[in-house]
Amino acid sequence: MHVVALLQLWFGDLLSQWNSALHAARMECPRDSSEKGLLDSDLPSPYGFRLGRKFQGWVLLLTICAAGIGGTFQFGYNLSIINAPTLYIQEFTNETWQMRTGRPLPDHLVLLVWSLIVSLYPLGGLLGALLAGPLAITLGRKKSLLVNNIFVVAAATLFGFSRRAGSFEMVMLGRLLVGVSAGVSMNVQPMYLGESAPKELRGAVAMTSAIFTALGIVMGQVVGLRELLGGPQAWPLLLASCLVPGVLQLASLPLLPESPRYLLIDRGDSEACLAVSLDYLAKSSQLMLLTLRISSQVQKFISAAAAAGPRGPGRRAGGAGAGARRLGGRAERGDPWELFGDRALRRQVASLVVLGGAMELCGNDAVYSYASAMFVQARIPPEKVQYAVIGTGGCELLATLVSCVVIERVGRRVLLMGGYCLMTCWGSVFTAALCLQSSFPWMPYLAMSCIFAFILSFGIGPAGVTGILATELFDQTARPAAYMVCGVLMWTMLFLVGLGFPFIMEGLSHFLYVPFLCVCVCAAVYTFFFLPETKGKTFLEISEELYRLNFPGWSQSPMWRGPEVVQSTEL
Repeated sequence: MHVVALLQLWFGDLLSQWNSALHAARMECPRDSSEKGLLDSDLPSPYGFRLGRKFQGWVLLLTICAAGIGGTFQFGYNLSIINAPTLYIQEFTNETWQMRTGRPLPDHLVLLVWSLIVSLYPLGGLLGALLAGPLAITLGRKKSLLVNNIFVVAAATLFGFSRRAGSFEMVMLGRLLVGVSAGVSMNVQPMYLGESAPKELRGAVAMTSAIFTALGIVMGQVVGLRELLGGPQAWPLLLASCLVPGVLQLASLPLLPESPRYLLIDRGDSEACLAVSLDYLAKSSQLMLLTLRISSQVQKFISAAAAAGPRGPGRRAGGAGAGARRLGGRAERGDPWELFGDRALRRQVASLVVLGGAMELCGNDAVYSYASAMFVQARIPPEKVQYAVIGTGGCELLATLVSCVVIERVGRRVLLMGGYCLMTCWGSVFTAALCLQSSFPWMPYLAMSCIFAFILSFGIGPAGVTGILATELFDQTARPAAYMVCGVLMWTMLFLVGLGFPFIMEGLSHFLYVPFLCVCVCAAVYTFFFLPETKGKTFLEISEELYRLNFPGWSQSPMWRGPEVVQSTEL
């Protein structure tokens, strides 16, 4: 009930902020060829416009839910449901091999097969991250999310019939396919939402990707309980339940609009952009007139973008409105390697690599791995540990909800630095508690509390803010390639941490968290000195600031000077 109340509070706050942003945008809309604001008398009635604003707010909210339920929710859900049937899948593997050969499979080979089943998920995610960029450019953001469900349907079919077919290879292939699906959605969903949101809500809307990830983790932990689908006979249904979020997305997302920025800048289709941006406001003849007036401003923007060219030392500016066909042709082809050689993207790429790597190497995944052992040491009954583990996922969900509400008030830098500093603090206390747990009987309880505090700190800062970087720091043409880099980095680090953490735990013993604490300190220092604040800024303003940082001695920005199109390229 508390989670439901928090969700209602968050949705209400988000909708209120969205309506306020629409009201501000309304006053900035041009009334004619001049730059004057739209007067109240130009609208049929105040109530009618409020109705349009509320309708647009609900469209944005439904877009967030439809993209999230089949996007990052699937990543968190499939990441957590595999823990419950561990023993049952290992028994199934042994039984299947014995039926085929008449001999049981040795224990070390059973463990090897299980390790492959687990490891194929991040491997599939790596393949999906490489596939996400070309898909987002070729099909668009919304269609990429829809097509991505093909992998989910195929994986659910393999999971559902694996036991009846007597094939653990079907489970392995299914894990690879859901990994590909997660890799695509983890990149395309924040790109889609970030391009569709107004600048006043862009951070909060992009943060919903982290919220749905945490929600997926919690739901996977709940559904995996022994009382539900975590039993010895129901595990194929547990793995195949990933089909439900996919079907929900296939039923809802086609009714919602494509990213307006993709339609206008990537495809150059101003008519389609206006259709998705303003159809929800065209409820009367006077509002249709407003559509035509803004259309003239968009046409001016297109003309200015077509006539403009780069005017600086860099071939491209990394700008958000610089014309997809003229500027950034290299990144437009989706080649991520070109990002590393472009001086105009030097600060952006460094921030993406440093902070993206820090999020995976900060030790949060290791905390989840160590949580069960700490709960047992804290004298929680073994049969109750599964419920305590759900509390860890609930902590991250709660923290991401709080971060989504406050991100547009305090900014990205404060949340990142605060999150990493708190993680350093709690990780240090956790290390001390591990060293002293044999000296004081209450130390296991302190260590258990540090686990929850560490996860809360991670959810408030790095969990959501890091995912916004590729959306806000890169321009329209470079953004798909940037998300490919971010996705490859994330899945590679996830694989390496999962592979190397048992050896770190064995080699460092109670000091296993010291390397992770060093990463947290470095991330906080980098954020303080090198990451610019993007709160409340348009993509054009962010690009100009980054250009000045990348070319400190160059006084003239390469950006074209023309009408701003923020309102015309938002839902």
